[in-house]
Amino acid sequence: MKNHILICLALMLSVSVFAQQGKQKRADTLFNKFSFVKAAKVYKDLIEKNYNKDYATRRLADCYAYLRNPQSASRYYKKVVEQENVPIEYYYSYAQSLRGIKKYKESQIWLQRFKDSGGIVNANDFSKDVNFITSIFNAKQQYFLDRVRFNSKYSDFGAFEHDGKVYFASSRDEGVSVKRLYGWNEQPFLDVYVTEVGSRRNVDHTGKLEGDVNSIYHDGPVTITKDGRTMYFSRNNYNDQVRKRDNNGLTGMKIFRATLQDSIWTNVEDLSINSDDFSTQHAALNNDDTKLYFTSDRPGGYGGSDIYVVDINIDGTLGEPKNLGNVINTESAEGFPFINNEGVLFFSSDGHTGLGLLDIFATIKGENNDFVDVVNLGVPVNSNKDDFSFSMNPNGITGYFASNRRGGRGDDDIYAYHREPIMQVEGVVTDAINTKPIANSVITLFDDKDNQIAYMVTDENGFYQINIDRNKDYKIVGSQEKYIDDYRTFTSKNIQTELTTITANLLLNPVQDVVKLAELNTIYFDFNKYNIREDAALELDKIVSLMLNDYPEMVIRIESHTDSRGALTYNDKLSIDRANSTYEYLISKGVDPVRITEHQGFGERRLTNGCEDGEDCEEEAHQLNRRTQFIVVKME
Repeated sequence: MKNHILICLALMLSVSVFAQQGKQKRADTLFNKFSFVKAAKVYKDLIEKNYNKDYATRRLADCYAYLRNPQSASRYYKKVVEQENVPIEYYYSYAQSLRGIKKYKESQIWLQRFKDSGGIVNANDFSKDVNFITSIFNAKQQYFLDRVRFNSKYSDFGAFEHDGKVYFASSRDEGVSVKRLYGWNEQPFLDVYVTEVGSRRNVDHTGKLEGDVNSIYHDGPVTITKDGRTMYFSRNNYNDQVRKRDNNGLTGMKIFRATLQDSIWTNVEDLSINSDDFSTQHAALNNDDTKLYFTSDRPGGYGGSDIYVVDINIDGTLGEPKNLGNVINTESAEGFPFINNEGVLFFSSDGHTGLGLLDIFATIKGENNDFVDVVNLGVPVNSNKDDFSFSMNPNGITGYFASNRRGGRGDDDIYAYHREPIMQVEGVVTDAINTKPIANSVITLFDDKDNQIAYMVTDENGFYQINIDRNKDYKIVGSQEKYIDDYRTFTSKNIQTELTTITANLLLNPVQDVVKLAELNTIYFDFNKYNIREDAALELDKIVSLMLNDYPEMVIRIESHTDSRGALTYNDKLSIDRANSTYEYLISKGVDPVRITEHQGFGERRLTNGCEDGEDCEEEAHQLNRRTQFIVVKME
């Protein structure tokens, strides 16, 4: 009897183990097919049955991470990282999930543990800037959220405005009797919807885009050419009623093109950049519709998904795709590119320094039109959750993005925004005499209470630029060691949102250096002569040195005179000869002729004393009248 009991217990145990093995296999199959909602339920059951618990816990945490649920993911990752011999990648996953629930300091600790264990952190990871969170929350807010009335309890994203209408992707298949569900999140498949800009009515299944764009699988988001005739859109690899799969049996994404005929989007066309072996999606067009930007996980990228660009030829064919490089793309996921009217690329990434999961970034280009950096758009556009599918309307002020942050109506929600661009005061500091820019001028900005709020120096072109607040009064002062200060008062009150720059140029007048100018001594001549004496040459050499070395912009005028002896006409000619001699001497020493505006003779008409005709004067008194003087016209 005992043997029978033992045999029965053994059979029961083996049947139970066999059942749990089958359950784990089923969970893994669901996981590998991206059916994360269903897979999570099975992994939970395995944990409750204490079967391969460590493995099931890791998989369950991954399920929640893929479902973009950092709250639940972090709860299970916390248990995972306590396991013995856990793969170090889970330290990184835990760090990211903590970031998704705003536990930034704790996230930093686990990221450091990942690095200390030999993990390689993305080159653009948030660890590069430990002060990032503080700086991003303290930055001047540019974007302000507006209400969107057409969100649903399902996933809504990819809003794109064109010709008075908003096109967006949504899984809201409400009002339809038969719903096909997407295994990843157990929601209906995405379709493209359209509504009027500013519409207050709810968008139901009647708002689906008419034509051949929507299929039985995922469709959207879309972008449309400026002429409104061509649409590029994302869709599962499904066309002409045929669904294609890759080598793993999965159906990826492609970008298709449709044309507008009789108000219907039709003639759906597969593009040359697509493949059955990898995904291509998230179409975006540049300002003149000559380039198509997109997201792809094709081979040869930096990891995850990357952003690419391809030329659109005149005949509609496409060139060879080009990866946008590692300034934009990281080892993680980048996607949802958008190009505004100024040519700025916006995109989403979880590999760059961000606030949580996916964040939205703008790009900065260098002098050679290449990408040199990316900038996080900050709050409230970005949050600790997924923020993506950013678009901007042609006015550069309004637009849309999507987020699964708390406080929304459903899963992913569309948010509208209006932008109040940072204002700047800028200008050039110029020499008031020669109109040339003054480099290294000190620029000080004051508020209306004379409190200093900014300080900088001009560049080599005399240029300055300072960010300012709107709706305030200011005073800006320019200073330089050799110049008299200049200032301007201005206001940023009642200025249109579209205007972002106030110009305040400053003119600085040179400070006359009394000591230096005193060295422009009068020179004297012998009676009835106009040659340059040795003592006069010494003085003239001082003037040459001042003009060539100390004041390279100084301009002078030469005035020569005689004493009263001799005829008036003779003295006029003699004074002119003396002016010419002085002029020619300076020119011979390298002074540019344009820097001597005049060299005139005044004869005996401007005596310095009372030694006029008929007066009895000593020779020393007459000598004072036989002279050439120098008058500064302009000066640095």
